[in-house]
Amino acid sequence: MEKDQQHEEDNVASLKQQLAKLFEVSLKIVVPDESDLEPLIAACNPKFGDYQCNNAMNVWAKIKGKGSSYKGPQPVGTAIMSNLPPSEMIESTSLAGPGFVNVKLSTQWIAKNIHKMLISGIDIWAPRLPLKRAVVDFSSPNIAKEMHVGHLRSTIIGDTLARMLEFSNVDVLRRNHVGDWGTQFGMLIEHLFQECPNWEDSGDQAIGNLEAFYKESKKRFDSDPEFKERAQQAVVSLQGGEEKYKKAWAQICEISRKGYEKVYERLEISLEEKGESFYNPYIPGVLKELSDKGLIEESEGARVIFIEGKSYPFIVVKKDGGFNYASTDLTALWYRLNEEKAEWIIYITDVGQREHFEMLFTSAKRAGWLPTVANSYPKVSHVGFGLVLGDDGKRFRTRSTEVVKLVDLLDEAKTRCRAALVERGKAEEWSEEELEQTAEAVGYGAVKYADLKNNRLTNYTFNFDQMLNDKGNTAVYLLYAHARICSIIRKSGKDIEELKKTGEVVFGPQDKIEGSSERELGLHILQFPEAVEEACINLLPNVLCEYLYNLTEFFTKFYTNCKVVGSDEETSRLLLCEATAVVMRKCFDLLGIKPVYRI
Repeated sequence: MEKDQQHEEDNVASLKQQLAKLFEVSLKIVVPDESDLEPLIAACNPKFGDYQCNNAMNVWAKIKGKGSSYKGPQPVGTAIMSNLPPSEMIESTSLAGPGFVNVKLSTQWIAKNIHKMLISGIDIWAPRLPLKRAVVDFSSPNIAKEMHVGHLRSTIIGDTLARMLEFSNVDVLRRNHVGDWGTQFGMLIEHLFQECPNWEDSGDQAIGNLEAFYKESKKRFDSDPEFKERAQQAVVSLQGGEEKYKKAWAQICEISRKGYEKVYERLEISLEEKGESFYNPYIPGVLKELSDKGLIEESEGARVIFIEGKSYPFIVVKKDGGFNYASTDLTALWYRLNEEKAEWIIYITDVGQREHFEMLFTSAKRAGWLPTVANSYPKVSHVGFGLVLGDDGKRFRTRSTEVVKLVDLLDEAKTRCRAALVERGKAEEWSEEELEQTAEAVGYGAVKYADLKNNRLTNYTFNFDQMLNDKGNTAVYLLYAHARICSIIRKSGKDIEELKKTGEVVFGPQDKIEGSSERELGLHILQFPEAVEEACINLLPNVLCEYLYNLTEFFTKFYTNCKVVGSDEETSRLLLCEATAVVMRKCFDLLGIKPVYRI
């Protein structure tokens, strides 16, 4: 608890939040009778300033005709501007249009705050979110099927959202809601019993390739009526808790688990498995609660929840009395709210499941589990994402129309990166270990970034040549840019830790291109907390990617216009290089990408 309090005390609010506090004071003076006014702060056109307060119009709309002394939005804007409390962060203010208040931040204050971050560390810039615990439900492969390209997006997006929330000091429960229960286990178990009578002594060998094993059992299930009947009976035996069936089920799950753990290990993603089977014991109690509240009704032999505005009901118990996704998901939601005390539950799946989640969330609101008021806690969010497409504009598949396995995809990315490094002569310069590590960091980073930089709702085309290009908005370009900054600092021969203690960040005159380039870069560095906050609140990792790419562009402009090593301003400019690198590394960390220091 002490750590949390310490974090709160040391934590610096974002620029927008700091300005909002100042404008809040002013608004209370200008319109003391309007208590529910939120300061509207946004970045503005650099010609006019750095930020803008846009409250004048809506304040005027509220007070118009109430005998106010103001004669329009412009006088309201003037009053908001003149009642701002004095602050060292503001250099000047000006009025534009119908009362917009433009704010230019103090150049000296920007420089001072960058230096403060270098001394105290980037964690003081972590966003402040109004919650303590969240569940992020992501990846969720099905047992007995290998992870394929379709799981890539959920796994990568989920990990990044979890990382951003963790950085914001939220306790995140990373949940892998694997499909480890259901009718498919009947056919898998029955196939195992027939193909390998001594399966208990054979271990993993009994099944061999799980994917092939699944296909064989499915083929038999579809073509052999007797096998199908035995498979259906096996489901009943498993659900009834018969020991032999439970053991076979556990063995199949374990083999599958080993497969996807390899993928998580490569991508350095940690998850805690709580599969569908975990919630089974709780389902009857949850359904009873919903029945007692009058939510569940009988319909055509099934038990359902009717949802207003939907053409079909939410089926919670099938005609044969079996449970389904809806019963499991309702129970998991109940468990997360009541047992795990989560305040925000985030589900990452493809957009095709949107309607299922709408019905799930509506049911939970009707049950009184969730507030009906928007944006109050506890809350739930469905983070939908589009498809991964091939160059032909269709779902990304292999030539034999199989779905692309994730392991093969990652191998290919690493192999291509390694080949590019060898071509550049790095095999002679570097050790085998460094070559391997760099190929892995850049290859895996490229796959992750190519996904995350797109708005998640859109489909994106998977193209190795594009994602491994060292020009443009790619991980390769960004990682190389970071390595170049590290190289500049190394070549200076200066101890950067010592410079942080003895030097200071100072920007040159703003009427010169050097000074204005320093300030532009400095301001963008200082906007890091609000970029993370926006990405977090709106669950959009591409916002952070855009920030990182722009940071690199501002740095390139600064480095083109400002000599660093050997200049009179060397100390300040080296500290600015270091601040850029520190923020880049934090962005990489939040995106699950490993930085490289040499290239």
